[in-house]
Amino acid sequence: MSKKLKITIIGAGSVSFCPTTVSDILRNESIQNADLEIALMDINEEALRISTEFCEKLKDSCKKDAKIESTLDLKQALTGADFVVTAIEKNRYHYWSQDFHVPRKYGFRQIYGENGGPGGMFHTLRNLGPMLEIAKAMEEICPNAYLLNYTNPEAKLVGMITKATNIKVVGLCHGEQIGIGQVAKILEMDKNDIETEVSGLNHFGVVTKITEKKTGRDLYPELRIKERQMEKLAQWDELALSRIMLRVYGVWVYPGANHIGEYIAWSDQFLASAQMQYFYDPMTEKPWEDKDGEPLEFIYSIAGRNWEKDLFKTDKKDVFKEAFDAENKFTQNHEYGVPIIEAIAFDKPLKIGAVNVVNNGYAPGLPDGMVVEIPAVVDGAGIHPVHTQPIPTGIAAMISTQGAIADLIYDAYMEKDRKKLLQAILLDPTVSTYSNAVNLINEMFELQKDILPEMYW
Repeated sequence: MSKKLKITIIGAGSVSFCPTTVSDILRNESIQNADLEIALMDINEEALRISTEFCEKLKDSCKKDAKIESTLDLKQALTGADFVVTAIEKNRYHYWSQDFHVPRKYGFRQIYGENGGPGGMFHTLRNLGPMLEIAKAMEEICPNAYLLNYTNPEAKLVGMITKATNIKVVGLCHGEQIGIGQVAKILEMDKNDIETEVSGLNHFGVVTKITEKKTGRDLYPELRIKERQMEKLAQWDELALSRIMLRVYGVWVYPGANHIGEYIAWSDQFLASAQMQYFYDPMTEKPWEDKDGEPLEFIYSIAGRNWEKDLFKTDKKDVFKEAFDAENKFTQNHEYGVPIIEAIAFDKPLKIGAVNVVNNGYAPGLPDGMVVEIPAVVDGAGIHPVHTQPIPTGIAAMISTQGAIADLIYDAYMEKDRKKLLQAILLDPTVSTYSNAVNLINEMFELQKDILPEMYW
């Protein structure tokens, strides 16, 4: 008799996350032989309907006899679940544009505003409530299931779920793979020929070891030489900050300037798009009040070449149709979620390059209790973090500050206390002034009153 397996995907209305995840599930050799049920859950009925239709077509094209359930009801989706995969976000670019522009209006030198800076704090507060609702429902309905989380801010949310519940939770991100790819390109080597180890914080990870697989040769000396030989402006928005940190601290930091720089006050010098992340004309526009109902678009990175567009908009694209027509793009996704499911469900030991888990002595130099990004071994008994080498003291100090900020945000949420949030913002390295911090909090709670939790002075 084949093994019964239920995988629940929450946030299944996502046009980018859901198709790739379901494709990975359906194409996994071990999972293909299971008695498989995939539960798709979202709060957006229309987005969920479109995702479900796509997944049914994908199932038919894979010739897989899996049961696909679609529901708006969280409890129904969680009933009988072995693994719960989360990637949730409400009106992503609408609120992100506020997370970026409003702190900068008050003089905070943050960039991006997704995971770090004041913007990352409000992002955390928006997503924490729904994520805790999911985790607490899991405690009641499927307490033995694993929660595999992709929702950002990754480290903050995983740490807070761990504090508030007994759920087995791990945060997953492909940033480590981006970093290894960067190192391999600079070394002009195939990434499969190098062995690496990482440690640090999600979106602020450090490659602590780079060796040649065949010989065990330390490749860091060669990386430092090759970096000096590179063109000065090569892939500036992605690599400039990592290159400077290699020169200063002696290690490669990943995944790219727009993410790393969220945690550093002086990073905007190394990100050309930092000053105009979401460009708008303040005389006539607010980026979160788009009159056409189009999703907001940010510049993000000069490497994206966003300016190479037609002068006028063409018809809207059917992203799901394009995804299905170009099905080969989903033949191999590089996210770790499905390999972790396979390793646990079928006891197939596997080393994972990076997971986000609570530090319990695994990452020396970083505080115990904060969530760190480190390698792990996964098997039928679960996820086993690997002890890593220390990271440079200067970087460890920056990351440790983020652990304290996360603790304060959690307390602020649980106690409904704006003063605790103010303490977190005043600790942030991009802080401008005390008055600006107070005014920022008040304005953000007014702007996002429909989605932020109630908090008081």
